Amino acid sequence: MNNIEFCKGGGCTAKLGAGVLDRVLSMIPHKNFDENLMVGFDSRDDAAVYKINEDTAIIQTLDFFPPMVDDAYIFGKIAAANALSDIYAMGGEVKTALNIVCFPEDWDLNILGKIIQGGNEKVEEAGGILAGGHSIRDTEVKYGLSVMGVGNPQKIFRNDAGKIKDRLILTKKLGVGLICCANRVGEASKKDMDEAVSSMTTLNKIPSEIIKKYDVTAVTDVTGFGLLGHLHEMLGKTKKADLFYREVPFMEGAKKAAREFLITGAAQKNRNHLEKYIEFVNVPFYMEEILFDPQTSGGLLIAVSEKDSKELEKQLRENGFCAGIIGEITDREGKQIRVI
Repeated sequence: MNNIEFCKGGGCTAKLGAGVLDRVLSMIPHKNFDENLMVGFDSRDDAAVYKINEDTAIIQTLDFFPPMVDDAYIFGKIAAANALSDIYAMGGEVKTALNIVCFPEDWDLNILGKIIQGGNEKVEEAGGILAGGHSIRDTEVKYGLSVMGVGNPQKIFRNDAGKIKDRLILTKKLGVGLICCANRVGEASKKDMDEAVSSMTTLNKIPSEIIKKYDVTAVTDVTGFGLLGHLHEMLGKTKKADLFYREVPFMEGAKKAAREFLITGAAQKNRNHLEKYIEFVNVPFYMEEILFDPQTSGGLLIAVSEKDSKELEKQLRENGFCAGIIGEITDREGKQIRVI
């Protein structure tokens, strides 16, 4: 038996809402006790970055969640790809990973073996080494990784350093949350689910390597807060953005699920938290839901200079990624994000 019961809030839909996290993090003193800590939690970035010397910085992250698919091996691959993505979003290289495991003590251990096997394969594909981990007994399965990577301190990609007139590029289609939600109630086709799984198990390694050749100012990966939530974090308090919804790549199965109101509670949390920052201009309802949809192991959202945007888009597509220029950072008046 290699199947597991997927839960109601698997994958990145299991994340606490952004509003909840804002309140919790506000209780922690915002003090940088060490000048070598280049990136902490202040900007809600994808990973912590600590400078060792002029040439090397450590990039540290962790991520884990309950299953969103019923195949243990595939779940392990998805959870690992999702955790590894934070290193790529910072412009780093994966070095080591540690398993994080919660597992029912009376379950078949072959299931856990398949989960870890899937995770290990993704770590190896990333060029890293699975070096250990920690496990506890629990009533539900949860799995992920703590990952350590390295990068050049001068070439770390922050999530909030984008510039006015930068173009925004997304490297994966949206919609995996909606499709997984539909699958839980038997309303997703095999074709749609296969497309979602393929996306969630694809590493962001190649895009992360490609973007280093261009004038890229900011990067984040799109996960539980949806495209709009992570764009909101990318813009900070001073910048605005126009998002061209017709250019945003998405899975057709997600459109079908949204039209049938097979939507997640996490997406509604994203909407509730973000609606005061967003103006929709003649955007169909299904597209609003896709833009709020929590992604698991989503693509990279990249801010790149206007002069390099077309060439970067072209090279990403030549390497098999459905990259498209979906918007731009502006200094206009009005709400922070305008979807047009």
